[in-house]
Amino acid sequence: MALTSRDETDLLLPLFAGSTEASPFSTFLERLRRRARATFVAILIQPKHGGDVSQFFVGPDIPRRARELGLNELNLTDRIQYDRLRPGRVYSGDEFDDHDPVRQARRRQDMRKLGLADERAVRLLDDPAASAWLVLASERPCTAADSALLSALAPYAALALRTFVAAAQHTLADAAGSAALERAGGGWFMLDQTGRLLALAPATEHMLAHAFGHAPRLGQRLREFGPGVERALVEAAAAYAETPLAAERAMLLSPEPRIEALLSPARETGSLLGNAALIAHCRQPRASSPARAEHLATLYDLPRREAELAVLLASGLSLAEAGDAMGLTIETTRNYSKRLFAKLGVRGQAEAVRLVYESCAVLG
Repeated sequence: MALTSRDETDLLLPLFAGSTEASPFSTFLERLRRRARATFVAILIQPKHGGDVSQFFVGPDIPRRARELGLNELNLTDRIQYDRLRPGRVYSGDEFDDHDPVRQARRRQDMRKLGLADERAVRLLDDPAASAWLVLASERPCTAADSALLSALAPYAALALRTFVAAAQHTLADAAGSAALERAGGGWFMLDQTGRLLALAPATEHMLAHAFGHAPRLGQRLREFGPGVERALVEAAAAYAETPLAAERAMLLSPEPRIEALLSPARETGSLLGNAALIAHCRQPRASSPARAEHLATLYDLPRREAELAVLLASGLSLAEAGDAMGLTIETTRNYSKRLFAKLGVRGQAEAVRLVYESCAVLG
């Protein structure tokens, strides 16, 4: 069955736009439900690593109703039969039970309890990242036209879901990377060859907005640091665009608040949004957290007070200043430090500070 021009407008356009909806693919699913006069239509996505199934559907909540009635094999997210379906082929409900007449009869009885008469399903994806299915269930017997419609939609739906899954993976990786970078006190921004801002890390955007009262705008030069720094950034971006293997250079972007950056050529970063020439890696100040002492105590089996002393020393305080901050006498502080250095296996304050800053505790 070939899709009509109306199908292309009513089904394919919302299918490919479905990933941007608040409830993904809801418009496509609802239009498909009406087009097939179905009761329930769903897209199921199962990560290959065994995580939870993502289920997007319109119509009554059939899986929940099945669970409430104890009809677990009709819970669409749990049925092992779905893993046996060949991608692209449309299956009827009876085919899920391997043509076993007893199981088929019991399944039809259970379907009636749910107010359903028939079901069609097509596997859309069997990729390394995820499997996906398009399911249609109805209060009336499904027809050959229903199967033909699902068969015609399958390659388009597979493409849309493959893009959807890839975008979800990238979003997850970006979120983890941004969180790790922010915890480490790092940030970045990218400039094109004319020195205009292409992209920046969320934490860097927040830092600059806090420092200057507004966030820099994409497509504009970074004037917030003053004309001298703006000119130097423009010159560096032009130089890196011309010589991508040029050496990195350090630059003080702002003395107050102090913002430093290591400038380097942005290699192989062209995109539809522009070709990056320069990436600036920034160090951003992070306030110490009480959690750092907790983490350090866990990692090195330290008493909490000794861990607090180690964190204070790593923050730049002298032994006397750290003891004063903790409400200790200088003699007690020295005793703490001796026990601390022995447990850490270091020879003094400098090595203790290095150990703390090489530890994941500072990410807290």
